[in-house]
Amino acid sequence: MQDRAFKNPKISFVWDTEVAEVLGDEEVNGLRLSNLKTGEESTLPVQGLFLAIGHKPNTDLFKGVIDTDKAGYIVPSEFTTTNIPGVFAAGDVTDHRYRQAVTAAGDGCRTAIDMERWLEAQAEAERSTEGNEAGQERRPLRMNRTRNNEKPILTAGKMAELRRESRELRA
Repeated sequence: MQDRAFKNPKISFVWDTEVAEVLGDEEVNGLRLSNLKTGEESTLPVQGLFLAIGHKPNTDLFKGVIDTDKAGYIVPSEFTTTNIPGVFAAGDVTDHRYRQAVTAAGDGCRTAIDMERWLEAQAEAERSTEGNEAGQERRPLRMNRTRNNEKPILTAGKMAELRRESRELRA
């Protein structure tokens, strides 16, 4: 894609420069640019603007809790599940290749299906609670529920509990 852009006579590149301001009242009609090396400011007339938000996944919150690769992307253990039961990952935090909204939307759908199946399995396990080898009752993970008690949600408190349980399991 980069080679095609370089060869396209309608595309020009402005290096070492940041957008200081988007110009226009009702619609974009220009950009005020600032050169990062010289500090020189200029105006570039344009009719539109496409922003790229970067390539670093926003996963620092989960560092040391959910498995990530060297670049910080979450590594699903199977499909959209993570190393923590009941925690799922989708979209740009797992997709280091495409990083596009359409793949994130598809991943969101996959994750919803995986989560629904996981929750059904947890409910089934809760209905048929059995003792473990030491004779203790098995306690499936219980998710907090919304006010109308319909859909499970993962809260900050539940995340902290998952972190503790994850550390205990690793020890």
